[in-house]
Amino acid sequence: MLSVAVSWDLYLQTRSAAVLGNVGFVQVAPFLMFALFAGHAADRYDRRRIMIFTQALVIAATFLLVSRPPSVTLIYSALFLTAAARAFQGPSRLAILPHVVAKDGLRNAITWNSSAQEIANVSGPAVAGLLLASVGSKTVYIVQLVCATLTLACFQLLRVRRVEASPMVPSVDRKELLEGIRFVRADKLILPAISLDLFGVLFGGATALLPIYAVEILHTGARGLGWLRAAQSLGAVSMAILTSHVPKPRRAGQTLLWAVGGFGAATIVFGISRSFWLSFAMLLLTGAFDNVSVVLRQSLVQTRTPDYLKGRVLSVQNIFVSCSNQLGAVESGWTAAWFGPVISVAGGGLATIAIVAAFAAGSAALRRWSQ
Repeated sequence: MLSVAVSWDLYLQTRSAAVLGNVGFVQVAPFLMFALFAGHAADRYDRRRIMIFTQALVIAATFLLVSRPPSVTLIYSALFLTAAARAFQGPSRLAILPHVVAKDGLRNAITWNSSAQEIANVSGPAVAGLLLASVGSKTVYIVQLVCATLTLACFQLLRVRRVEASPMVPSVDRKELLEGIRFVRADKLILPAISLDLFGVLFGGATALLPIYAVEILHTGARGLGWLRAAQSLGAVSMAILTSHVPKPRRAGQTLLWAVGGFGAATIVFGISRSFWLSFAMLLLTGAFDNVSVVLRQSLVQTRTPDYLKGRVLSVQNIFVSCSNQLGAVESGWTAAWFGPVISVAGGGLATIAIVAAFAAGSAALRRWSQ
């Protein structure tokens, strides 16, 4: 809901694609600044306590939007604080999962964990669009504040199995901070898998430009924007439910390549579409393909990484993911400012397909990856 409301407020205030794109800069900077420290903290300290503390910071940032008129500066500040909190929360939240569920249920747990988030992402944008059209953005921020507080309560109630002490030393030195980077760089499968996602989404993301499509191209307004934002998550939830009930793909590498390629193709059709329902369907497909990529990548990292390194490795993955999503928004915004939104989105989809072809040709380990 927050992402829909702030993008709507920013666009109404500025009518600028660049301002929408710069949201990516504001949100990616904390990940680049704090990700390695966040991974070290997840491996050294109580992961549940880190989640609780950072969620409190998310609540404080959301309260800023409730308490004052949402200017560009205030929105950017709130987004920066939220991104900083999530930069520290992400590695702990992902690394704690194997200590909440049994080992043989980890893959399904990853799928259902993704589904739970996507269900929120389906309902959130749709509800935000309805609230924006009827009562305005401040109500959206208030509801978001309530949801963030409920999340804090869930973290406090979380039961975690006792974890053996990490073999790390108490001090924070450069060697410990960079251990996750060294592990990812040395792994011939993890590195190309997360790199494919980075470059594929970097050029193929259209989310940042949805307010422009809703107002100027599809002419649907705030309510239509909410449904467009929900479409990707609806597709992801549908795919997650399907994959949780079918055997895991044996040829995981080829499945990943086809999924990212399908993401790019659906993005191209969305970029040139003038029909709301066709655009909605294409966003639905991008969400479904992206969910396949997320589950495969998360399963790969969780199963190939030792627990004492998991926080730092997941922090490296978070750098890749945040760069793809947020810098992708920057790329989309600036390209749209120069060449228009249609060229930005469709061209990004073409670039995604070219990147998939390059990875398919250049990474034998990824092509041959089997589960």
